[in-house]
Amino acid sequence: MYRSHFGLTEQPYSLTPDPDFVYVDIQHQTALDTLMLALDSGEGFVKVTGEVGTGKTLLCRRLMAALPASVVTAYIFNPRLEPLGLLRALAVELGLSPTSQDDEHAIYQMIEGELLQLAAQGHRVVCCIDEAHALPTASLEALRLLSNLETHKRKLLQIALFGQPELDRMLRSPALRSLSSRMAFGVRLDGLPLQDFRRYLKHRLTVAGWHGPRVFSDGASWMLWRASGGVPRVANVLAHQCLMLAYGKGMRRVFFKDALSVCLERWRVFGPMTRRLALANAWQGDRS
Repeated sequence: MYRSHFGLTEQPYSLTPDPDFVYVDIQHQTALDTLMLALDSGEGFVKVTGEVGTGKTLLCRRLMAALPASVVTAYIFNPRLEPLGLLRALAVELGLSPTSQDDEHAIYQMIEGELLQLAAQGHRVVCCIDEAHALPTASLEALRLLSNLETHKRKLLQIALFGQPELDRMLRSPALRSLSSRMAFGVRLDGLPLQDFRRYLKHRLTVAGWHGPRVFSDGASWMLWRASGGVPRVANVLAHQCLMLAYGKGMRRVFFKDALSVCLERWRVFGPMTRRLALANAWQGDRS
């Protein structure tokens, strides 16, 4: 509703992932560099953890796009699979055609044969598993067994796990201590720091077609940062509501009180979220 009011060609704070709106901050670039280094050095397992909305899926996609053309990638995005289903999904990603009659052992042998063939052709294979915290313990153990496949020089399969912090807790359990001991590299994604957060808000508006003066005042962007914890997905929801509020007022700027009003309304609907503490902290900030 507010696009024409702000002169925008697109909605700037949509929750749908759009590569045109990608904002690469230092944290994500460092994480990508770390993953690339770990995989290039031959590590069998790497992991990325972070809260909902911190950009794990985006980082996963960037990793697969950044890997050399000689690397064969497999992407599993629905990990609520028991070992047989997980092996079947991996086999399909590798271009194999397991039948409904094939059991775990048969598919395992099928995958091993394909990995050996790819290795003989000079290819590395990297399997990226999104939402890995949803994997059953038995399926994580199946991944560990797959990581045992190797030549005398390197692993036949490298695995990158992307998941919420629950994944770390799972890996600390006694049942997965063997897998945890192989996790040499790990990256944790947090919310954006304030300056990056402000650049993020501006970047998305600019991509959407905004060419005027700043829309969010320092106080408004600070309030949104505190309320969202710097998490882009939450920020998108709040920023979108702020633009709707400004449109309703016939304004083209969002000020501290506007942002505070949006945040309080969200907390009223979705829960208190320590409202009194948030208010006390908010009024100590820049109230421009």
